[in-house]
Amino acid sequence: MPMSAFDSGTEQLLTSLEDRVFTITFNRPDARNALSDDLTGGLRRALKWAETADEVGAIVLTGAGGAFCAGGDVKNMNRRNTGDTPPVSAHGQFLDMKARHNETAGAIRASRKPSIAALPGAAAGAGLALALSCDMRIGAERAFVSTGYARIGLSGDYGVAWLLTRVIGPARARELMLTADRVASDRALALGLFNEVVPDDELMNATHALAKRLANGPMVAYGYIKDNLNEALDIDHATAIEREADRLVKARTTSDHREAVSAFVEKRDPSFTGN
Repeated sequence: MPMSAFDSGTEQLLTSLEDRVFTITFNRPDARNALSDDLTGGLRRALKWAETADEVGAIVLTGAGGAFCAGGDVKNMNRRNTGDTPPVSAHGQFLDMKARHNETAGAIRASRKPSIAALPGAAAGAGLALALSCDMRIGAERAFVSTGYARIGLSGDYGVAWLLTRVIGPARARELMLTADRVASDRALALGLFNEVVPDDELMNATHALAKRLANGPMVAYGYIKDNLNEALDIDHATAIEREADRLVKARTTSDHREAVSAFVEKRDPSFTGN
């Protein structure tokens, strides 16, 4: 049975832990899980805890009430623009935004642990960026994505243009950023935005099965694999060979490597300890 492993400090962000899978659920269904200060604060705390918690092997992000995350709260933007919220200097806004984005989307992508976004419905704007920050994305058939920013006269945040360019390439990233068109699940799969599309009622079971498999895998090797992948678009081949060789030598010293080799020879499933 899932258990509450961490108190986010807000009902807008729910967490559970089962089979070493830490599931984070955005919980503002009345607002399609649009981001708020409480929600993002809870997310920052949850991600920080999960990264160092030995009992967590994989992270799943999802949303309650049939949506993943609608991005920024447009109603709150209107209150700010009409003077109903206290003014904050441009520099103050920049510093807050930088910290918030680094400790959410940035923390997900930098995590040493595998991460999966499970999209039951809409992922727009910053919600799409959070999904793109994960290693993989599984969408329900009814799910769709949109960059959304151009529709409200904004340019993008949470590193969305950088993430989108690396996931689907520059030409498609420009198309989706400039048009802000809705992308249905079948096209999202074809573009590479989604790794898999499943029937709506199978989303969480399919996601948990994959996350459980990853959560009980060779954690040190996963960290090195993610290092190699993160660098792949930014370094040349010779540098990649050198760094991969260095990490492989280090991975050879782990008990997980020795266990995996023994299990292969003995024709059994390995039992990894993360060391």
